[in-house]
Amino acid sequence: MRENGRVTSATRQPETPATIVPPRLIATDLDGTLLRDDKSVSPRTVAALAAAEEAGIEVFFVTGRPARWMDVVSDHVHGHGLAICGNGAAVVDLHGGPGAHRFVKVRELTRPNALDAVRLLREAAPGTVYAIEQTYGFHQEPDYPKLHMEVPDNLAPAEQLLAADGPGADEPVLKILAYHPEIDPDAFLSLARLAVGDRANVTRSSPSALLELSGPGVSKASTLALCCAERGISHEEVVAFGDMPNDVEMLTWAGQSYAMGNAHPDVIAAASGRTVANNEDGVAVVIEQMLAERL
Repeated sequence: MRENGRVTSATRQPETPATIVPPRLIATDLDGTLLRDDKSVSPRTVAALAAAEEAGIEVFFVTGRPARWMDVVSDHVHGHGLAICGNGAAVVDLHGGPGAHRFVKVRELTRPNALDAVRLLREAAPGTVYAIEQTYGFHQEPDYPKLHMEVPDNLAPAEQLLAADGPGADEPVLKILAYHPEIDPDAFLSLARLAVGDRANVTRSSPSALLELSGPGVSKASTLALCCAERGISHEEVVAFGDMPNDVEMLTWAGQSYAMGNAHPDVIAAASGRTVANNEDGVAVVIEQMLAERL
């Protein structure tokens, strides 16, 4: 992943239009974006988020993380307290705190589609290993590496895990994680999209060759669009932030969007603006500037 030089202020690419619609909602990714590399939320960022909510601008956390990993921001929810998790597969109410979240909306990957995707990708990239994310459960193949700090509920081949009578059969599948130990991450993403076709939406957010497969049409952008439509908020009224390929659709959809200083090249190309890196509080820099312009 390419490292980008320091950007001293939030700027837009191309030039800022003469008139910008006042924002009503901020949609921000977490890892590599809102969170610093140590997974903390800086005091400056906490203050900026609170100031945005105080100004009447809703804040949505939009992440690839499962709901059970949202404790990193559970102390910083304001107002509605909703988050979009699993790259759009679920909308979660965080008000209950860690372990007590409530699923407001679920957009599942059906088991037939999941099985097709596993088969097609296994054929296209031998050596691919899988893990299965459900609303509450997490299952993986025996050879899937320890990429996550948790113990899986079950160890079995993906075909068994996804069978109609398999583990967690009463829970929807939110996404499949597909890992390859040797293929270049971007090459793996391109290969998988060709192989899987319309069976699933394929993206990635990790620097390693770890892909995330969701239901057809399920993405951060499509779920965010649904949430905004329910609130009467247009895409022009959304400001979005991200750093990895799973943010591209959201950044393209939003009226204003910012790639972090540490962003993947595809994200830089998709966003309408740039800000500084996550470790330099790039999201807070833009929010502070945005609020100052409203005065």
